[in-house]
Amino acid sequence: MVTWGEFTRSCPELARVARELIYDNGKIGLGFLATVRPDGGPRVHPICPLINEDGLFGFIVPGPKRQDLRRDARYALHSETCPPPRHDDGLYVTGRAALVGDPRVRGAMARQLLVERGAEEHWPGFETEELFEFELSHCLVTLTEARDGLPAGNTTWTA
Repeated sequence: MVTWGEFTRSCPELARVARELIYDNGKIGLGFLATVRPDGGPRVHPICPLINEDGLFGFIVPGPKRQDLRRDARYALHSETCPPPRHDDGLYVTGRAALVGDPRVRGAMARQLLVERGAEEHWPGFETEELFEFELSHCLVTLTEARDGLPAGNTTWTA
């Protein structure tokens, strides 16, 4: 398992394209987070991931997604481009999520979230959200044509 920062240092081209895929729709990161239900089945949720030079993070509201991550830290995150012609470009990362307890990291990520969303202050209920860092064990990027030093097709990386 590695942090996003470690992943970026080991595979800068792949990390750059992966980040571009997450932030494809503008300033806000978008993806689908898969977690593991108590019965072992998958559960999929939309999420707005945050990436900085150190990590891949997400604020998670109270509910099934957060309960799943607290019980079983395994996750998968998928993001893809829209609309055509690059609609088949996609990202898939897997690993483990860890609850972030450091108030300095939470504060920094909260400020980043506000900037990305163009908001001036937190919204009601933000205090109940918990920050998770998503460490990576595997990354798959699929491209319809070569981009930023990566070939068309699948490029994989494993920690």
